[in-house]
Amino acid sequence: MARNAKLSAWQRLRRAVSWPLALLLAAVILFEEYAWDELAAALARLGRWAPFAALERWVAGRPPKAALALFLAPALGLLPVKLAALFLIEQGHAVLGLGVILAAKLGGTALVAWLFALTRPALMSVPWFARWHQRFARLRIWVFDRLRSSLPWRWARLAKLRARRLLAKPSPFRRLARRLASRWRSVSGRNEH
Repeated sequence: MARNAKLSAWQRLRRAVSWPLALLLAAVILFEEYAWDELAAALARLGRWAPFAALERWVAGRPPKAALALFLAPALGLLPVKLAALFLIEQGHAVLGLGVILAAKLGGTALVAWLFALTRPALMSVPWFARWHQRFARLRIWVFDRLRSSLPWRWARLAKLRARRLLAKPSPFRRLARRLASRWRSVSGRNEH
C-alpha cells in the first residue's frame, strides 16, 4: 500500500512538472512551425535584390558537404550570441538578455529556414541527414498529435471557439460603442466646418 502511495505521489509530481515543460515544448514547436514559413518567405523576398539573388544561386549550387556546412553554420554562429545573452541575464539585465535570445531565435530560424529551402536537394542526398530528417518529421507529427490531444490544447481551442461566438453576437456594449463612435464622428465633423 505504501509503495502505491509513493508511486501515485511520484506520478502526481511528474504530472505537475511535465505540464509546464510540455507547454514550453509546445510553444517552441508552434513557433518553429508557424515562423518557419513566414521567416523564410521574408528572407526570400530579399531575393529580388540582385546581390542577394546571386547569393541564393551560389548557396543553392553547393555540393552536399558544403550545403551541410552552410546549414549547420547558423547554429554554431548563434551559440556565442546565446551565451552572451545568458551572461547579460546573469548580470541582472534580464530584459536585454531575453531580447537578445528572442532576436537570435528569430534571426536563426529565418536563416535556417532560408538555407534549408535552398539546400534541401543537396542535404537529402546525404544519407544520414535524410534519415534524421525523416525521424524529426515523425517526431514532429507525434508531438503535434500529443499536443492536440492534450487538455490545455483542447481548453485553448474551446476558449477560442467561445470567444469567436461571443464576438459574433451583437452585445449592448458593442452597440453602445458604435453609437458613441458615430456621434463622436458627427460632432467632430461639425466642429471642423
